[in-house]
Amino acid sequence: MKHIFFINPTAGKRTLQNGIINGIKEYFKDKKNEFEIYITKHEGDAEKKAKHYAKTGDDICIYACGGEGTVYEVLNGIVGFENVTLGVIPCGSANDFLKFFNSKESFFDISSQIDGEALYMDIIKAGDRYCLNGCSVGMDAMVARDMTLFKNIPFVSGPMAYKLAIIKNFVSKVGVKVKLSVDGKLPQIKNCLFAVIANAPFYGGGFMAAPKAVPNDGKLDFTLVDIISRFKVPAFLKKYEKGDIYDLSYCTTNSCSKMSFTSDTPIPVNLDGEIVMSREMSFEIIKNAVKFVIPKGVKPKILTNV
Repeated sequence: MKHIFFINPTAGKRTLQNGIINGIKEYFKDKKNEFEIYITKHEGDAEKKAKHYAKTGDDICIYACGGEGTVYEVLNGIVGFENVTLGVIPCGSANDFLKFFNSKESFFDISSQIDGEALYMDIIKAGDRYCLNGCSVGMDAMVARDMTLFKNIPFVSGPMAYKLAIIKNFVSKVGVKVKLSVDGKLPQIKNCLFAVIANAPFYGGGFMAAPKAVPNDGKLDFTLVDIISRFKVPAFLKKYEKGDIYDLSYCTTNSCSKMSFTSDTPIPVNLDGEIVMSREMSFEIIKNAVKFVIPKGVKPKILTNV
C-alpha cells in the first residue's frame, strides 16, 4: 500500500503542518517509494486530486491532513473506490469526528497511523454530496457559517470561535421554518432552532449533538430542537455541549435511515462544516461506505462490530 498525505497549508492556525511533514519524512526516510506528500492548492483541489489517485486502481491510503473541510473533500473524491482507505491527521480548529475515539494525540503519530487498522465506517449522503460526521440546518448551520469570521483571530480556539459565532447569531432572528420528513413519513411543518443529522456524537468544536451516535451502526441519529426563548438559549447550550438533552421537553431525538427537509426560502445547510444554501435536501445513511484508519492503540469510545 502507498501512503499519500494531503496537507492543507491553511487549516487551523497553520502551526501543525510543518511538524507533520517532518514526521512523515522521518518515518519514510528509508522507504521513499512508499509515500507521497501533496500540498493542496485551493478549495476543491483535495477532492479532485483524491479522485485522480483513486482512479489509478492502486491500493492506497490518503491521509487528510487538515480540518473537516479537507476530510470532506477527500471523502467526496474517494467514495465508491474500494482500493482507497481514508486516514485523518488533524490540523483543523475542531476535527470533531475524532472525538469519538479515546486518543486524538495518536492521530498525529505517523507510526501509529501506518500500523493502524482500517475499519468500515458509514457515511451520510446529503443531496449529491457525502459527509463523514454530521449535517444540520437552522441556527447551528448559521453558526458554522460564521465561525470563519473568528477562527483565524490569534488565540481564538475552534470551540471559542463557535461560541463567538453563537453570540453573533443570538442577536439575529432565531430559528427556521422547515417541512421535515423522517424515513418517508408524511412531512411535518416544524419551527425549530435547528435540526441535526449525525453519524457521530460531536460537532461545532465539541458540542455533543447526538450522544448515542455510532459511525458504523447503520443508522443516523436525529436531534430536533424546537424554537425557545432567547433567554433560555445560554442554559440550553450548556446542557447541549455535554449531551445532556434527553430530559429537555423541546428536544426530540431519534434514529433513522433517511431524513429530508424543504423550506420556502434558501437556508444554510451544514455539511461537515461546509455551508451551502438550499431550499431542500435529503439525507440518508450509506452503510460501510469508507475504510477509515484507526491508529494503533486507539480505541473507539463505543463501536459496534461490522
